[in-house]
Amino acid sequence: NWAHCGPAGKRSCDSGHSVPPQPVEATDDAFWDQFWADTATSVQDVFALVPAAEIRAVREESPSNLATLCYKAVEKLVQGAESGCHSEKERQIVLSCSRLLIRVLPYIFEDPDWRGFFWSTVPGAGRGGAEDDDENARPLAESLLLAIADLLFCPDFTVQSHRRSTVDSAEDIHSLDSCEYIWEAGVGFAHSPQPNYIHDMNRMELLKLLLTCFSEAMYLPPAPDSSSINPWVQFFCSTENRHALPLFTSLLNTVCAYDPVGYGIPYNHLLFSDYREPLVEEAAQVLIVTLDHDSATSASPTVDGTTTGTAMDDADPPGPENLFVNYLSRIHREEDFQFILKGIARLLSNPLLQTYLPNSTKKIQFHQELLVLFWKLCDFNKKFLFFVLKSSDVLDIL
Repeated sequence: NWAHCGPAGKRSCDSGHSVPPQPVEATDDAFWDQFWADTATSVQDVFALVPAAEIRAVREESPSNLATLCYKAVEKLVQGAESGCHSEKERQIVLSCSRLLIRVLPYIFEDPDWRGFFWSTVPGAGRGGAEDDDENARPLAESLLLAIADLLFCPDFTVQSHRRSTVDSAEDIHSLDSCEYIWEAGVGFAHSPQPNYIHDMNRMELLKLLLTCFSEAMYLPPAPDSSSINPWVQFFCSTENRHALPLFTSLLNTVCAYDPVGYGIPYNHLLFSDYREPLVEEAAQVLIVTLDHDSATSASPTVDGTTTGTAMDDADPPGPENLFVNYLSRIHREEDFQFILKGIARLLSNPLLQTYLPNSTKKIQFHQELLVLFWKLCDFNKKFLFFVLKSSDVLDIL
């Protein structure tokens, strides 16, 4: 299918010269649906079937086809979020589109001529939902990020459904209170949902796509202004994302509640695959990126969780608030601090565990991410920092 988009699908004219394939209309659903029709395609298959050279060739020789492919993939994700992914086919299409975008996005980010593509508007994608609201059209990046956020709290796809009926209307999806669907017990949420391997895997796929979106900064030249803001992160952590609070809480609780040792049965990690660790690692990485906020450029959290202000604030107000930083700075209950500190300390000490039986205990591989996350927790919440300093668990951290 990929070959028909670019130079691999060239045909020869009468003179024997290769002719690039003609642009395919966005309305040709029969053609574009081929890219996500194969539901058995894993992310490894996508990377193998879509080589880097082919993506770059399509980008150079058939740019309209690459643009349409990205638009159609995002459109499928938006449709999945709108419908609630009730059928298995819809869920597989969402996963296939996510994997395809994970593969293609870096090659769009690396080309200076394409960097503004996802922030261009798409006709008919108005913020108000009106088809003819093109003047107020939503950029493709915003549609993608909002769809990912909705899909991360999609009943029976990434979270456990609370309804007895398996059929929910689209209105129910939009009115769904995602704070009731937080992934793990901990900060601000007491109920621990039943573990679900499929939900964890689907969450991980979507978080990988989210990280790929955030990675655009890696392809940009160094900016003279060190306070340059990543527009993907800025939008995702703004009030436009109605799932910001439950998602922040879900990510934090998922990381801090994870226990790689479990019941302590020797060699259990060799007998049973741990599907939770990859999700925890992705959650930690997403938290780090979303909390990558220069506090010097805006109001900084103080000990009591409020923000410091100066006489200049009224004259030069800070930019849009990062809700993830805001929520982190407002955590104040001692039981929440204890939960976070115990979880971080448990994971940081995991690689150092010594047992009588060699290699009998599972060792995590993301301790560097944990150190960065711990630093950010202390940096943005001074109450938590003081709690750590007066706690005996600080010795475990040291």
